[in-house]
Amino acid sequence: MRFTRIIAGTITAGLVGLVPVAISSPASAATTYTTAVTITASAPGVEYGDDITINGAVTDTSGGSVFYGTASLQVYTTKTPVWTTIQTDDTAGSFFFFDVKPESNAQYKVVYSGFNASNGDVYTPSESAPATVGVQRTDTLKTKGLVILGKIKPDFANKKVVIKRKKGKKYVAWKKIKTNNKGAFRFKAPNQRGFKFSVTVPSDTHYFGFTKKYYVY
Repeated sequence: MRFTRIIAGTITAGLVGLVPVAISSPASAATTYTTAVTITASAPGVEYGDDITINGAVTDTSGGSVFYGTASLQVYTTKTPVWTTIQTDDTAGSFFFFDVKPESNAQYKVVYSGFNASNGDVYTPSESAPATVGVQRTDTLKTKGLVILGKIKPDFANKKVVIKRKKGKKYVAWKKIKTNNKGAFRFKAPNQRGFKFSVTVPSDTHYFGFTKKYYVY
């Protein structure tokens, strides 16, 4: 009987001596996310004075969206050959949109700032590959009888438009007409029914050219 009591007393003493101990979970390690920026232009080229949209996304290597940081749109033009920030989105999110009006042939890219989150996570800076956008000069061409009155802009003062006439199945060079200091010109077609010709504004470093065809009826 004594043996039974001793064991019971020992067990009781052991239970009284147990003290609860809180066990803390280890802090989660911060993660570094490598980011990437992709962009597209709404059109490969526009007429001078028209708008285009540059849109894209910031993602991590798994393709997941990045919701923090700043996306900055930069432009490099043939007239200003240096990358220049023209718009900024301070809440880049996974998608961004920039509306722009190109002044001349240009390249656009988006630079992502990166971000250091409060939990220690790091989103690395990155930038997109450039998107090229061509700009075509705009024109006002009016016909009055056999006369074409034209005006080309921008930057087409004292330059030549090329007049071609159709010979067989091809249009061949015929005349060159120089514009005045306002980019305007005048051309009179021959009074010959069925005569076909074209007016070409040549391309240059800053702008794309174009050709328009006419015929006398």
